[in-house]
Amino acid sequence: MIEGVMFGGRSVTVTAIRRKNQEIEYYEAPREEYRWMKPLKKIPFLRGIVGLIEASANGAKHLNFATERYSMESGEEMDTKGPSRLTMIFGVAVVGVLSFLFGKFVFTLVPVFLAKLLLGRWVPDGIPQNLVEGGFKLLLLLGYIYAISQAPLIKRLFQYHGAEHKVINAFESGVELTVPNVQKFSTLHYRCGSSFIIFTILVGVVVYSLVTYETLWERVVQRIVLLPVVIGLSYEVLQWTNRFRETPVLRYLGYPGLWLQKLTTKEPDDAQVEVAIAAFQKMRERDQIQTNGELASTG
Repeated sequence: MIEGVMFGGRSVTVTAIRRKNQEIEYYEAPREEYRWMKPLKKIPFLRGIVGLIEASANGAKHLNFATERYSMESGEEMDTKGPSRLTMIFGVAVVGVLSFLFGKFVFTLVPVFLAKLLLGRWVPDGIPQNLVEGGFKLLLLLGYIYAISQAPLIKRLFQYHGAEHKVINAFESGVELTVPNVQKFSTLHYRCGSSFIIFTILVGVVVYSLVTYETLWERVVQRIVLLPVVIGLSYEVLQWTNRFRETPVLRYLGYPGLWLQKLTTKEPDDAQVEVAIAAFQKMRERDQIQTNGELASTG
């Protein structure tokens, strides 16, 4: 979030942002569970795609809130005669999903053409071409992240990302969530979405090596058709590496994602950590109230 952090609990999602007057402002929204999603979220390989859709839908309202507050404090006038808030939220969700899909198509298809057109004469089809294609994907991804990280706004965004991870690491370690305590922890975490992105590249190399193609265009079509498979498998790999992160040998399987997080997270300052703690504590508070309410209604 712009100048803030969002945490999702069992029943509510909470965003905390830092205003220019140094006050912390919150935005809370119930965690909506769509009935048709519940059975799908229990199916391995499919639950990753469903989770991506759900996260986009739940996060859209928070993104709209943070963006709106940032625009107001940047001196931009709000259009009071514009579309309704519901329309804006839906629009942000659609744009977010479409942007993700467009990005996946770009980072999936451009390396195909680069590998074939630039090195096709020297590198044979099959696994060698898939490895070269994966290499181009990795270079494009790292170059893109490094380029955008030079912008001051993105750098601050990555600092808040680091603050989010520090809070989770501190909480999972059982320490009191104070700024000095949280600052001692790492900005890296096994369940990060950055790890998911790098796994889509690694898993893609394996998946695409299992199919054969005759022409470049057949190869392109295969990449598009298999994209949901790669996304679903990558989600399972992400969950698997997190589950075994304490196992001496298996923990190294999650390292590629942690290495990428060295680009997507930055060391936060104390004020940013304070915002992350505030968001997390508010989320836990609201979850507890909801849980107590449910117990009272069934007691």
